[in-house]
Amino acid sequence: MDLRQVRTADGRVLEVSVEGPADGRAFVLHAGTPAGLAERGGIAGPAAERGLRTISYARPGYAGSTPRPGRTVLDAAGDVRAILEHLGHDRFVTAGWSGGGPHALACAAALPGACAAAATLAGVAPFDAEGLDWLAGMGPQNVEEFAAAVRGPQDLTRFVQAQRAGLAEVTGGQVAAALGGLIGEVDRAALTGELAESLAASLRHAMSAGVAGWRDDGLAFVRPWGFPVAAVQAPVTVWQGAQDRMVPFAHGQWLARSVPGANARLLAQHGHISLLARFGDVLDDLLERAGDW
Repeated sequence: MDLRQVRTADGRVLEVSVEGPADGRAFVLHAGTPAGLAERGGIAGPAAERGLRTISYARPGYAGSTPRPGRTVLDAAGDVRAILEHLGHDRFVTAGWSGGGPHALACAAALPGACAAAATLAGVAPFDAEGLDWLAGMGPQNVEEFAAAVRGPQDLTRFVQAQRAGLAEVTGGQVAAALGGLIGEVDRAALTGELAESLAASLRHAMSAGVAGWRDDGLAFVRPWGFPVAAVQAPVTVWQGAQDRMVPFAHGQWLARSVPGANARLLAQHGHISLLARFGDVLDDLLERAGDW
Protein backbone atom coordinates (compact mmCIF):
# COMPACT_ATOMS: atom_id res chain seq x y z
CA MET A 1 0.00 0.00 0.00
CA ASP A 2 1.37 3.38 -1.08
CA LEU A 3 0.41 6.12 1.39
CA ARG A 4 0.46 9.71 0.21
CA GLN A 5 -0.53 13.14 1.42
CA VAL A 6 -2.59 15.31 -0.91
CA ARG A 7 -3.05 18.99 -0.15
CA THR A 8 -6.37 20.60 -1.09
CA ALA A 9 -6.87 24.11 -2.43
CA ASP A 10 -8.00 25.31 1.01
CA GLY A 11 -4.81 24.01 2.64
CA ARG A 12 -6.08 20.79 4.19
CA VAL A 13 -4.21 17.49 4.00
CA LEU A 14 -5.84 14.26 2.87
CA GLU A 15 -4.24 10.92 3.67
CA VAL A 16 -4.53 8.77 0.55
CA SER A 17 -3.86 5.09 -0.13
CA VAL A 18 -3.02 3.85 -3.62
CA GLU A 19 -2.85 0.14 -4.51
CA GLY A 20 -2.60 -1.67 -7.82
CA PRO A 21 -1.08 -0.98 -11.25
CA ALA A 22 0.34 2.53 -11.72
CA ASP A 23 -1.13 2.61 -15.23
CA GLY A 24 -4.50 1.21 -14.12
CA ARG A 25 -7.79 3.01 -14.44
CA ALA A 26 -8.92 4.77 -11.27
CA PHE A 27 -11.24 3.03 -8.82
CA VAL A 28 -12.15 5.23 -5.83
CA LEU A 29 -13.21 3.30 -2.75
CA HIS A 30 -15.12 5.11 0.02
CA ALA A 31 -14.71 3.36 3.37
CA GLY A 32 -17.43 2.86 5.95
CA THR A 33 -17.99 4.65 9.25
CA PRO A 34 -15.84 4.66 11.28
CA ALA A 35 -13.00 3.44 9.08
CA GLY A 36 -9.47 4.38 8.18
CA LEU A 37 -6.95 3.21 5.65
CA ALA A 38 -5.76 -0.39 5.87
CA GLU A 39 -4.49 -3.08 3.56
CA ARG A 40 -7.43 -3.99 1.33
CA GLY A 41 -6.19 -7.12 -0.37
CA GLY A 42 -9.71 -8.52 -0.57
CA ILE A 43 -10.71 -5.52 -2.68
CA ALA A 44 -7.51 -4.11 -4.20
CA GLY A 45 -6.42 -7.56 -5.40
CA PRO A 46 -9.56 -8.28 -7.44
CA ALA A 47 -9.53 -4.65 -8.64
CA ALA A 48 -5.95 -5.00 -9.90
CA GLU A 49 -6.91 -8.19 -11.74
CA ARG A 50 -9.42 -6.05 -13.63
CA GLY A 51 -6.87 -3.36 -14.47
CA LEU A 52 -8.00 -0.99 -11.74
CA ARG A 53 -5.90 1.17 -9.44
CA THR A 54 -7.60 1.31 -6.02
CA ILE A 55 -7.58 4.78 -4.47
CA SER A 56 -9.01 5.35 -1.01
CA TYR A 57 -8.62 8.16 1.47
CA ALA A 58 -9.27 8.96 5.09
CA ARG A 59 -12.17 11.39 5.18
CA PRO A 60 -11.47 14.68 7.02
CA GLY A 61 -10.88 14.12 10.73
CA TYR A 62 -9.77 10.49 10.37
CA ALA A 63 -6.12 9.54 10.91
CA GLY A 64 -3.83 11.83 8.87
CA SER A 65 -6.59 13.88 7.18
CA THR A 66 -7.20 17.40 8.46
CA PRO A 67 -10.59 17.77 10.20
CA ARG A 68 -13.25 19.77 8.39
CA PRO A 69 -15.97 20.59 10.94
CA GLY A 70 -19.40 21.04 9.39
CA ARG A 71 -18.53 19.09 6.25
CA THR A 72 -21.38 17.73 4.17
CA VAL A 73 -21.60 14.50 2.22
CA LEU A 74 -21.27 16.55 -0.97
CA ASP A 75 -17.89 17.89 0.15
CA ALA A 76 -16.41 14.45 -0.56
CA ALA A 77 -16.72 15.10 -4.29
CA GLY A 78 -14.35 18.05 -4.09
CA ASP A 79 -11.82 16.02 -2.11
CA VAL A 80 -11.99 13.19 -4.64
CA ARG A 81 -11.45 15.67 -7.47
CA ALA A 82 -8.31 17.00 -5.73
CA ILE A 83 -6.96 13.47 -5.20
CA LEU A 84 -7.56 12.43 -8.81
CA GLU A 85 -5.90 15.58 -10.13
CA HIS A 86 -2.89 14.87 -7.91
CA LEU A 87 -2.67 11.30 -9.23
CA GLY A 88 -3.23 12.26 -12.86
CA HIS A 89 -6.66 10.68 -13.44
CA ASP A 90 -9.56 12.37 -15.19
CA ARG A 91 -12.06 9.46 -15.20
CA PHE A 92 -12.93 6.95 -12.50
CA VAL A 93 -15.43 4.48 -11.15
CA THR A 94 -16.34 4.48 -7.48
CA ALA A 95 -17.92 2.37 -4.76
CA GLY A 96 -18.85 3.13 -1.17
CA TRP A 97 -19.56 0.63 1.58
CA SER A 98 -21.83 1.52 4.51
CA GLY A 99 -21.08 5.13 5.48
CA GLY A 100 -19.08 5.39 2.26
CA GLY A 101 -22.20 4.85 0.16
CA PRO A 102 -23.51 8.44 0.33
CA HIS A 103 -20.04 9.73 -0.56
CA ALA A 104 -19.95 7.56 -3.68
CA LEU A 105 -23.36 8.99 -4.64
CA ALA A 106 -21.98 12.51 -4.10
CA CYS A 107 -19.33 11.78 -6.73
CA ALA A 108 -21.97 10.40 -9.11
CA ALA A 109 -23.99 13.59 -8.65
CA ALA A 110 -21.29 16.27 -8.59
CA LEU A 111 -18.66 14.81 -10.94
CA PRO A 112 -20.76 13.41 -13.80
CA GLY A 113 -18.16 14.11 -16.46
CA ALA A 114 -15.51 12.24 -14.51
CA CYS A 115 -17.47 9.54 -12.67
CA ALA A 116 -18.18 6.76 -15.14
CA ALA A 117 -20.21 4.60 -12.72
CA ALA A 118 -20.87 4.19 -9.00
CA ALA A 119 -22.00 1.53 -6.55
CA THR A 120 -23.30 1.66 -3.02
CA LEU A 121 -22.95 -1.39 -0.75
CA ALA A 122 -25.15 -1.30 2.34
CA GLY A 123 -25.18 2.48 2.02
CA VAL A 124 -27.45 4.70 4.09
CA ALA A 125 -30.24 6.72 2.52
CA PRO A 126 -30.77 10.44 3.24
CA PHE A 127 -32.07 11.11 6.74
CA ASP A 128 -34.97 13.12 5.32
CA ALA A 129 -35.88 10.46 2.72
CA GLU A 130 -39.61 10.66 2.06
CA GLY A 131 -41.49 7.56 3.14
CA LEU A 132 -38.53 5.99 4.96
CA ASP A 133 -38.45 5.30 8.70
CA TRP A 134 -34.69 5.88 8.84
CA LEU A 135 -33.92 4.25 12.21
CA ALA A 136 -36.32 1.31 11.92
CA GLY A 137 -34.49 -2.00 11.99
CA MET A 138 -31.10 -0.63 13.05
CA GLY A 139 -29.16 -2.31 15.84
CA PRO A 140 -29.39 -0.58 19.25
CA GLN A 141 -25.89 0.95 19.06
CA ASN A 142 -26.72 2.71 15.80
CA VAL A 143 -30.06 3.94 17.11
CA GLU A 144 -28.28 5.44 20.10
CA GLU A 145 -25.52 6.93 17.96
CA PHE A 146 -27.81 8.64 15.47
CA ALA A 147 -30.15 9.87 18.19
CA ALA A 148 -27.09 11.59 19.67
CA ALA A 149 -26.22 13.00 16.23
CA VAL A 150 -29.69 14.53 15.94
CA ARG A 151 -29.24 16.17 19.34
CA GLY A 152 -26.04 17.79 18.13
CA PRO A 153 -22.22 17.75 18.07
CA GLN A 154 -21.68 17.72 21.83
CA ASP A 155 -23.89 14.70 22.46
CA LEU A 156 -22.46 12.81 19.51
CA THR A 157 -18.90 13.60 20.58
CA ARG A 158 -19.61 12.15 24.01
CA PHE A 159 -21.12 9.03 22.49
CA VAL A 160 -18.30 8.25 20.05
CA GLN A 161 -15.63 9.14 22.59
CA ALA A 162 -17.08 6.54 24.95
CA GLN A 163 -16.98 3.95 22.14
CA ARG A 164 -13.45 4.78 20.98
CA ALA A 165 -11.59 2.78 23.64
CA GLY A 166 -13.21 -0.44 22.49
CA LEU A 167 -12.07 0.10 18.89
CA ALA A 168 -8.67 1.77 19.23
CA GLU A 169 -6.89 -1.54 19.93
CA VAL A 170 -9.41 -4.02 18.53
CA THR A 171 -8.06 -7.20 16.93
CA GLY A 172 -9.54 -9.36 14.22
CA GLY A 173 -10.60 -11.91 16.81
CA GLN A 174 -12.39 -9.25 18.83
CA VAL A 175 -14.12 -7.24 16.13
CA ALA A 176 -17.33 -9.32 15.97
CA ALA A 177 -17.86 -8.95 19.72
CA ALA A 178 -17.11 -5.21 19.47
CA LEU A 179 -19.90 -4.80 16.93
CA GLY A 180 -22.37 -6.52 19.28
CA GLY A 181 -25.99 -6.22 18.22
CA LEU A 182 -25.07 -4.51 14.97
CA ILE A 183 -24.42 -7.83 13.25
CA GLY A 184 -26.42 -11.03 12.92
CA GLU A 185 -25.42 -14.60 12.22
CA VAL A 186 -24.67 -14.18 8.52
CA ASP A 187 -22.25 -11.35 9.28
CA ARG A 188 -20.63 -13.17 12.20
CA ALA A 189 -19.97 -16.10 9.93
CA ALA A 190 -18.36 -13.81 7.35
CA LEU A 191 -16.23 -11.89 9.86
CA THR A 192 -13.23 -14.22 10.00
CA GLY A 193 -9.71 -14.45 8.61
CA GLU A 194 -8.44 -11.71 6.31
CA LEU A 195 -11.73 -9.81 6.35
CA ALA A 196 -11.80 -9.63 10.16
CA GLU A 197 -8.14 -8.56 10.32
CA SER A 198 -8.63 -5.91 7.63
CA LEU A 199 -11.73 -4.46 9.30
CA ALA A 200 -10.00 -4.39 12.69
CA ALA A 201 -6.96 -2.62 11.20
CA SER A 202 -9.25 -0.09 9.52
CA LEU A 203 -11.02 0.62 12.82
CA ARG A 204 -7.72 1.05 14.67
CA HIS A 205 -6.50 3.44 12.02
CA ALA A 206 -9.75 5.39 12.15
CA MET A 207 -9.38 5.89 15.91
CA SER A 208 -5.69 6.85 15.75
CA ALA A 209 -6.29 10.60 15.66
CA GLY A 210 -9.38 10.78 17.87
CA VAL A 211 -13.06 10.88 17.02
CA ALA A 212 -13.44 13.97 14.80
CA GLY A 213 -13.89 11.95 11.62
CA TRP A 214 -16.44 9.60 13.14
CA ARG A 215 -18.37 12.48 14.70
CA ASP A 216 -18.42 14.51 11.49
CA ASP A 217 -19.56 11.52 9.44
CA GLY A 218 -22.48 11.01 11.80
CA LEU A 219 -23.49 14.66 11.71
CA ALA A 220 -23.27 14.73 7.91
CA PHE A 221 -25.62 11.75 7.62
CA VAL A 222 -28.45 13.33 9.64
CA ARG A 223 -28.14 16.74 7.98
CA PRO A 224 -28.92 17.64 4.36
CA TRP A 225 -26.34 15.94 2.15
CA GLY A 226 -25.91 18.97 -0.12
CA PHE A 227 -27.53 17.31 -3.12
CA PRO A 228 -30.74 15.38 -3.85
CA VAL A 229 -30.29 11.80 -5.04
CA ALA A 230 -32.37 12.86 -8.05
CA ALA A 231 -29.28 14.84 -9.14
CA VAL A 232 -27.22 11.66 -9.63
CA GLN A 233 -26.23 11.43 -13.29
CA ALA A 234 -23.71 8.58 -13.48
CA PRO A 235 -24.94 4.97 -13.66
CA VAL A 236 -25.45 3.54 -10.16
CA THR A 237 -26.00 0.05 -8.78
CA VAL A 238 -27.43 -0.34 -5.28
CA TRP A 239 -26.30 -3.45 -3.36
CA GLN A 240 -28.10 -4.24 -0.10
CA GLY A 241 -28.54 -7.28 2.11
CA ALA A 242 -31.87 -8.12 3.71
CA GLN A 243 -30.15 -9.32 6.93
CA ASP A 244 -28.35 -6.03 7.57
CA ARG A 245 -28.66 -4.69 11.15
CA MET A 246 -26.44 -1.65 10.61
CA VAL A 247 -28.15 -0.20 7.55
CA PRO A 248 -31.60 -1.74 7.20
CA PHE A 249 -32.81 -3.28 3.96
CA ALA A 250 -35.35 -0.48 3.54
CA HIS A 251 -32.51 1.98 2.91
CA GLY A 252 -31.36 0.01 -0.12
CA GLN A 253 -34.92 -0.38 -1.35
CA TRP A 254 -35.45 3.39 -1.08
CA LEU A 255 -32.20 4.17 -2.92
CA ALA A 256 -33.01 1.67 -5.66
CA ARG A 257 -36.35 3.42 -6.20
CA SER A 258 -35.06 6.97 -5.91
CA VAL A 259 -31.68 7.17 -7.65
CA PRO A 260 -32.35 7.81 -11.34
CA GLY A 261 -31.75 4.72 -13.44
CA ALA A 262 -30.34 2.71 -10.52
CA ASN A 263 -29.87 -1.02 -10.86
CA ALA A 264 -30.95 -2.94 -7.75
CA ARG A 265 -29.02 -5.85 -6.27
CA LEU A 266 -31.18 -6.58 -3.22
CA LEU A 267 -29.94 -9.85 -1.76
CA ALA A 268 -32.01 -11.83 0.72
CA GLN A 269 -29.14 -13.99 1.99
CA HIS A 270 -26.66 -11.19 2.81
CA GLY A 271 -26.09 -8.80 5.69
CA HIS A 272 -23.85 -5.78 6.10
CA ILE A 273 -20.41 -7.38 6.15
CA SER A 274 -21.10 -10.54 4.16
CA LEU A 275 -21.95 -8.30 1.19
CA LEU A 276 -18.20 -7.64 0.83
CA ALA A 277 -17.79 -11.24 -0.32
CA ARG A 278 -19.54 -10.13 -3.53
CA PHE A 279 -16.94 -7.46 -4.32
CA GLY A 280 -15.75 -9.19 -7.48
CA ASP A 281 -19.32 -9.03 -8.77
CA VAL A 282 -19.52 -5.37 -7.71
CA LEU A 283 -16.41 -4.55 -9.73
CA ASP A 284 -17.63 -6.46 -12.79
CA ASP A 285 -20.94 -4.61 -12.63
CA LEU A 286 -19.17 -1.25 -12.24
CA LEU A 287 -17.09 -1.88 -15.33
CA GLU A 288 -20.10 -3.03 -17.32
CA ARG A 289 -22.10 0.04 -16.34
CA ALA A 290 -19.17 2.35 -17.08
CA GLY A 291 -18.97 1.09 -20.65
CA ASP A 292 -16.14 2.46 -22.79
CA TRP A 293 -14.40 4.88 -20.45
